[in-house]
Amino acid sequence: MSGKVKKKEYDLIIRPKQSLLNIDFKAFWRYRDLLLLFVKRDFVATYKQTILGPLWFLIQPILTTVTFLIIFGNIAKISTDGIPPVLFYLSGIVLWNYYAECLTKTSDTFTANSNIFGKVYFPRLIVPLSVVLSNLIRWLIQFVLFLGFWIYFYFKGVDIQIHSTIILLPILIILMAGHGLALGIIISSLTTKYRDLKFLVQFGVQLLMYASPVVYPLSSVPEKYQWIILLNPMTSIIETFKFSFFGVGVFSFGHLLYNFISFLVILLFGILMFNKVEKSFMDTV
Repeated sequence: MSGKVKKKEYDLIIRPKQSLLNIDFKAFWRYRDLLLLFVKRDFVATYKQTILGPLWFLIQPILTTVTFLIIFGNIAKISTDGIPPVLFYLSGIVLWNYYAECLTKTSDTFTANSNIFGKVYFPRLIVPLSVVLSNLIRWLIQFVLFLGFWIYFYFKGVDIQIHSTIILLPILIILMAGHGLALGIIISSLTTKYRDLKFLVQFGVQLLMYASPVVYPLSSVPEKYQWIILLNPMTSIIETFKFSFFGVGVFSFGHLLYNFISFLVILLFGILMFNKVEKSFMDTV
């Protein structure tokens, strides 16, 4: 029996990664439906079977603002640089919540999704990306809440003003999401072997908030110590946001440049670790 054997054609060929920096960006587009499905899952599952449902997106920052107002505003008497305390605390909380949620949830990528990863192939970075996007929806809801309070105080005659740096808001969002994603995937890579890190992250994020100008303005920190606070990437983001919406705060393009460079470095290192662990994590999870 003679004749040529017809070569089979496949829609998708899965090959092992030859390089730790090998990222198939086209795969993200091919699996965009799965990404949206994960986003929907993360968003809906957060408050599924709760009485108030999505209202918790608004209740949580409001209750936290009231708590900060009582403890840090009325009892500790910490300055807010002339910004109405409600707006000052709410702005910091809304920004910090997004960063913290991106960080804590992406840090659990491998352990929380081991059952899915072990059964079907898809780009693993889809999962942490879905966390960033689903939390972005939550941030937008809370940002609208902040705008509502800002408009109220503005028309009430309080001396607050929008600065031209408000055009940097999309960049601030990208930096918040990027830092949370980058640091989160580094921690998720480490937690496949060191489970204790999961508890350390939850505790560390709470402490890190007090190293950010959420409950105090950067101007209240002695100048010789401000550089320490500025090492925290969220510091320049929060200060730029407050400068944009209140005209008060420490703003510097140099600080944002440092923020952007550190984001790229951490993300590069995170992708290297993520790709390395991805090859063998099922043996340790």
